[in-house]
This record gives sequence, C-alpha cells and structure tokens, in this order.
Amino acid sequence: MWELPNPGDVVWCHFPQRPRDIPGPKPRPSLVISVTEYEDGHTVKVAYGTSQKVDRLNAGEFAIRKAENKTAYEVAGLSYDTKFDLRYMVEVPWNEIFFSVPPNPSHGQTPKLGSLHIGMHRALNAAAQALTSSRFNV
Repeated sequence: MWELPNPGDVVWCHFPQRPRDIPGPKPRPSLVISVTEYEDGHTVKVAYGTSQKVDRLNAGEFAIRKAENKTAYEVAGLSYDTKFDLRYMVEVPWNEIFFSVPPNPSHGQTPKLGSLHIGMHRALNAAAQALTSSRFNV
C-alpha cells in the first residue's frame, strides 16, 4: 500500500458519485482535505477536481490555471487547468478502489500528483469562506 497523503496533496482519485460508496468511473485530480485513522485503516477526505468550466467559479471553488500561476500548476502536478470544488467533498478509504497511480506518475507508483502550492492557500481559504458565507445568506 502507498504512503498516506497529507492535507494539501493533489491525488488521482476515482471520486464517487451516487451512491457515495462506489468509486466513480474515471479518476480525476482531487485535493486532500484531511486524513483520518480508524482501527481498520485510513480514510481521506477529498474535494472534487475538474478541468471543466474553470473560467466560471462559484462559491466554494478555486482554480489553478497554468497561464495565471505556472509554478502552482506544476507543483500540483496537473495536466490541465483544474478547479477544485469544496461543495463536493467525500471521505473515502485510502485504498486501490478509490485511488490509483496516474498515467504519468511523477512521485513514483503512488496516487500523488503533487501538492497545493503555498501561493494557492489564499484562494483555498477564500473558497472555504465563500462557501461558509453563502450558507448563511438569506
């Protein structure tokens, strides 16, 4: 089994759709939010990542675009401009069912694509704040 990811890592995840306990059909970049240890193993809470509509951001979303921040894009290990959506987070087991090694692994035979660059923390925090604020706006 692979080394555990850290919060802020970008991983190759078969992000579940519905029901939440079944892996999605295709792997995608996902942002690790937290890692939890249980008696029977570890779970990883991940935020959904997509390369679709990265030019339109809603509350709870932030994007990493190569043209805007090449360093952050490269550190994250992305192949396409990607937005992460904090509205869609799931906790899944850290195993070969929900995670896989990406096609061009740069971190060895592990699901890790890269990590969130420190310069993206402001965008992440703004997305989290916008999500929290939007839930209480009437």
